[in-house]
Amino acid sequence: MAKREFTVSGRRVVVVGAAQSGIAAAELLARRGARVTLSEMRDTFDGAAQLQAAGVALETGGHTTETFAGADLIVASPGVPLEQPAFEAARARGVEIIGELELAWRWVQGRVIAITGTKGKSTTTTLIGRMLSAAGERAVVGGNIGVPLSAQVEHSTPDTIHVVETSSFQLETTTTFRPWIAVWLNFADDHLDRHPTVAAYAAAKARIFANQTADDWAVLNADDAAVMAGAAATPARRVEFALSGGIANGFVVDGDWIVRRTGTSADRVLPVSAVELAGRHMLNNVLAAVAVTAVAGGSPDAMTAALRGFHGLPHVMEPVGEVGGVRFVNDSKATNVEAARRSIESFPRGVVAIVGGRYKGGDLRELRAPLADHGRAVIAIGEAAPLVREAVSGVVPVHEAASMGDAVRRAYEAAQPDGVVLLAPACSSFDWFRDYAERGQRFREEVQRLTER
Repeated sequence: MAKREFTVSGRRVVVVGAAQSGIAAAELLARRGARVTLSEMRDTFDGAAQLQAAGVALETGGHTTETFAGADLIVASPGVPLEQPAFEAARARGVEIIGELELAWRWVQGRVIAITGTKGKSTTTTLIGRMLSAAGERAVVGGNIGVPLSAQVEHSTPDTIHVVETSSFQLETTTTFRPWIAVWLNFADDHLDRHPTVAAYAAAKARIFANQTADDWAVLNADDAAVMAGAAATPARRVEFALSGGIANGFVVDGDWIVRRTGTSADRVLPVSAVELAGRHMLNNVLAAVAVTAVAGGSPDAMTAALRGFHGLPHVMEPVGEVGGVRFVNDSKATNVEAARRSIESFPRGVVAIVGGRYKGGDLRELRAPLADHGRAVIAIGEAAPLVREAVSGVVPVHEAASMGDAVRRAYEAAQPDGVVLLAPACSSFDWFRDYAERGQRFREEVQRLTER
């Protein structure tokens, strides 16, 4: 089905938010002939000069009702709360409000594979890109990871496959977005500091299927009841995967192999030994990537080649050192309770978990069971430290730390002689750090200082 023609030539377009995707959207709109204003809460930001050089007007230090209400189109960056007076004024005037993902979708020429989920999006997106590239496809990875889709539009061709990580914030502002293959990895409570309810969060995720047809594909985690419920109405062709192995049709782990069951047979796809990622839960991401690549026509040899030497992404179950028999693992991207739980369960024993940051919802008490089985202690950090202490006290000793350096030192003491210090925060980073990457980098630096000392 061809896309309807979309033009912004001569139209007044307001881009809200000057993060990477907002800047990419503003530049794309300016190139397409729009009269663009970028509105940003901060007084200054990186990239302002390049936007002005591209002819983009800047509104900094806050959003004004007049600017928003006077627009023909508003493009909101992911993470910008849409319940603000300026947005309400625009809605009252009938101004269309979309997100950067929706904007880029209207212009890309290639097919889109979209991946969402509470945990594992970045790893799965990266793996799919590697597998498709190994299969000889022109695959471009981006979206919520790396390069925004808006920055890929000008180089998009009909034979391009855009492998796009999509967050709930991006999906909630889509209206016509229609991926060729939509992947939903898993679902757990998250982002409840932004979404009003768990149901609203789930509904935002489910928008990944909203415009699919019987010509498209939905790749689904059959082990996750919320995923299956959210995808129940999709007319797309369904392909399931299940780490539990409890499906008759789809992709599962069977002994030492990942296999594709068809109901009457089980065809070997690749050996589990080809997977060089830490943590059994990472196999869930591999299963999803294998399913997508199979749908796209990639061979098992290409999948195996893509896995060779791939040890994961920075800040995702990343080994960062060993001191005196104690290992240090950086999972700073474990920003919700479910992700932290899976991280802790990845080690047989002796885990000293660094947990905390800015609380964004979820039940921290769900960490009690994995800590009882795998943990040795918890180091609580950031604004959520009192909540962490309250949630897990009585299961393992809990110590509070005043900085990342303090946390690493206390964790090392508690982990001796043979434990694992695991940064698995279960919270966002925005109390002490700019983002999860800065938090993970600071953890690395403190481990290095400990090593030198």
